[in-house]
Amino acid sequence: MGVLDKISDYFESSWRDRRKLKKLKKKPLQTVEIRVKMDCEGCARRVRKSVEDMSGVTQVQVDPKQQKLTVIGHVDPDKVLRRVRHRTGKIVEMWPFVPYDIVPHPYAPDVYDRKAPLGYVRNIYDNPHISSLARASSAEVRYTTAFSDDNPHACVVM
Repeated sequence: MGVLDKISDYFESSWRDRRKLKKLKKKPLQTVEIRVKMDCEGCARRVRKSVEDMSGVTQVQVDPKQQKLTVIGHVDPDKVLRRVRHRTGKIVEMWPFVPYDIVPHPYAPDVYDRKAPLGYVRNIYDNPHISSLARASSAEVRYTTAFSDDNPHACVVM
């Protein structure tokens, strides 16, 4: 049945449809998060319209409170970034924050950012210099595990 399906698809679809499918198959479905400074609803509308008509985009979410644009679809992240920068004239960058649950030490220097949205910290995995500072030393690990409930040899005072 595989051969018959391919032959029927070949005759049913036009050249343009096959070309679009090839383009979509090359790029996987992904989520692109971008930080864009938005002051008002007009800025948010302009940012949304800059990427809505882009080929491969399936969903666009704009969060002006967090200054965040989320694009879901078969798109290239660099192209989305360049398009928003060109169409809006705003300063844009890839979303630099991750949820604080993911980071082992969210309040380490250079990880905690006061400008980050609630529940987020800087992404330490993008910058190797910061990631080395955000790791616990052996002394810290020894003290924290001494009073842990998971450690069977922990202090009995607890």
